[in-house]
Amino acid sequence: MPTSSTTTLAYYATNAEAFAASTLNVDFSATQERFARLLPQGSRVLDFGCGSGRDARWFKEHGFVVTATDGSPELAAIAEQVAGIPVRVELFGDLADVEAFDGVWACSSILHLPKQELADVLRRIERALIPGGILYTSFKHGDFEGMRNGRHFTNFTEPSFRRFVSDVCELEVEEFWTSADVRPDRGDERWLNAILRKKQVTAHTKAH
Repeated sequence: MPTSSTTTLAYYATNAEAFAASTLNVDFSATQERFARLLPQGSRVLDFGCGSGRDARWFKEHGFVVTATDGSPELAAIAEQVAGIPVRVELFGDLADVEAFDGVWACSSILHLPKQELADVLRRIERALIPGGILYTSFKHGDFEGMRNGRHFTNFTEPSFRRFVSDVCELEVEEFWTSADVRPDRGDERWLNAILRKKQVTAHTKAH
């Protein structure tokens, strides 16, 4: 029986071009800039689940050192053309980098993971960030979890996401905001956006 992950990847294999076209040219600069302001110029950024390559291109153009990954070979091929950088084809659960990034950008990507897998991936993201590094991520706003239109979605509200994070890792939620979907055909669909930070390592922490 197919898993939620294989079903979601099959969706993107079939719909990669249409999906990329629907997201590539929307204006996402307000959120990109909100994330970028938290990072020193030239920081190392992982675009984790890069999709069309829209955001990887933006970060590259704004002076960041960008690594991009996607689990879909079809989307990775599109993103390489859009962003002009290599894209690693790997699943979220394959992330093995250690203290390699100042920031991780997981825009509308890890929302496709069931909560058990998401817990592991958040710990992997935490490990991949330098101390004090930041994560941006976004989920559809609400309480739904399951398959919808060929893909798995795990939705969150502010309280449910804060509880989930505190149970599975030590990333600290710094900021929440909700936003409308930037795509014009999505009506009143709402998104939960979150900025999280990896704890700094202090002398006191090291002593223990």
